[in-house]
Amino acid sequence: MVTTGDSQPTKHQEVGHKSLLQSDALYQYILETSVYPREPQAMKELREVTAKHPWNLMTTSADEGQFLNLLLKLINAKNTMEIGVYTGYSLLSTALALPEDGKILALDINRENYEIGLPIIEKAGVAHKIDFREGPALPLLDQMVKDVEFHGSFDFIFVDADKDNYLNYHKRLIDLVKIGGVIGYDNTLWNGSLVAPPDAPLRKYVRYYRDFVLELNKALAVDPRVEICQLPVGDGITLCRRIS
Repeated sequence: MVTTGDSQPTKHQEVGHKSLLQSDALYQYILETSVYPREPQAMKELREVTAKHPWNLMTTSADEGQFLNLLLKLINAKNTMEIGVYTGYSLLSTALALPEDGKILALDINRENYEIGLPIIEKAGVAHKIDFREGPALPLLDQMVKDVEFHGSFDFIFVDADKDNYLNYHKRLIDLVKIGGVIGYDNTLWNGSLVAPPDAPLRKYVRYYRDFVLELNKALAVDPRVEICQLPVGDGITLCRRIS
């Protein structure tokens, strides 16, 4: 929280308050100036519906949704995968960015959450691009890795799921993304906790997953198969471009 000139505190209005910016007012400025005015109506509607859900902290922030949408257009993505869907805000952002014949393989253990956003996705006219599969991702990924037809078949893969499996996902996804394709790992700055002292007061879930995120970041930093860029967008996103 910061204070304005009249000593009145300002707080993020964004669901989840996922910005790592020290100034709440500056983040609100970004949202109100560059994000919300360009946010598609369907994404705005889904964001507002998700805000009412008790687990809304899990949603992708609006600025990150905008970033993903533009990134997918820049790399001309057509065949994509998303691991961790929740209500589908980032999924909708992806679907809107893909061409009419684009495809998203969407994996999540909870179909009920996905169905919260599904009517909005359908109304936006992009539901036909989504192949939703309910259940753990790793067994399906293992099947895909065994089938050479899937090797190098994805242009973009977005991972926003169980942090304790991020390295397990990476070991499989590196074969499935094409050379020149991109994998995006979300939450790689993990609430800013990665540089917190050992005795810092952290929420239990933040402390539990912190070591897994640290492990992922170290592994990606030395992986010769990818070029990486870690960005302080949302709760941190690391982009990995496969080069070999």
